[in-house]
Amino acid sequence: MVESGGRRGVVFAVLVGLLAAVGIYLTMWETAGGGRAAEADPVGAGRASAGSPGPPGPSVSAEPPRPSATASDAPFDVYSYLPMTKQELAAAADYAERFTAEYGTYRHDEDPAAHGERLRGYATLEFGEVLVRARTSTGFAEANRADEVVSEGTAEVKEIRQIQDSSVVFVVACTERITARSGPREETHEYAVTLIPVGSDWRVHDLQPADEGQEGDERPSGTGESG
Repeated sequence: MVESGGRRGVVFAVLVGLLAAVGIYLTMWETAGGGRAAEADPVGAGRASAGSPGPPGPSVSAEPPRPSATASDAPFDVYSYLPMTKQELAAAADYAERFTAEYGTYRHDEDPAAHGERLRGYATLEFGEVLVRARTSTGFAEANRADEVVSEGTAEVKEIRQIQDSSVVFVVACTERITARSGPREETHEYAVTLIPVGSDWRVHDLQPADEGQEGDERPSGTGESG
């Protein structure tokens, strides 16, 4: 009985030793495995825990402000960019107004040819002939006589349509204050008046209704103008 009990004690001690050894081995394996997992995923090992703020994302830059045009106190001479001086342009505008006012001034008891000749004095040779024919036409003269028309014209430059080296085009408003047998009336017409320089002076090269007028004509050849 004593020998049998001793053998059971020895066996129990051996089993306890084996279990202890297995426990130590498992503990060491888990530690080594966790280290390898950390080495395999170094980013994950340093990842913040849930609920902690992550690193800031890339910043989105705002669109830079755009430059805008602003008023300037610096001197700006617009005439330095034009093909004529301020004085030349003023003289041309005055010439266009005087011609257009004359164009709107006529009366039934005047010889139409006399009116045509006054207009011819403002114009190139070629366009002067056109004006004389228009004012002495049968239809124009007879209509004025029948209604006893007397028209007094005034004119005002409304805008500069175009400036070139060889021409300038003004839009001119012509107001005709008319008395007639049919009653007094006032009519305003806008014309595109094209002027060309001739020597140190100007000449009217064309006149058209403003909505279909000239965009700027080159100097016509063969006008015979010498100033």
